[in-house]
Amino acid sequence: VVPAIPAVFVKKLQNKEAKEGSTVTLHAELSKHDAPVRWKKGSVLLQASNKYEMKQMGSIVELLIHDLQLKDA
Repeated sequence: VVPAIPAVFVKKLQNKEAKEGSTVTLHAELSKHDAPVRWKKGSVLLQASNKYEMKQMGSIVELLIHDLQLKDA
């Protein structure tokens, strides 16, 4: 058995500024195609909903946060 090499960030998330009520997209690039990704805010695991949209295209991952509020910072 050969242990798998873990995925690492090739391009890390960058801070974004946006207006309340708008949508922001956070991008990252991983070292592995289709590596499983879990998005968290602090210790809370984010789930796909009207608020959060998760996308993955190969090694590119995105988190869209809709209807931004101050608490989303």
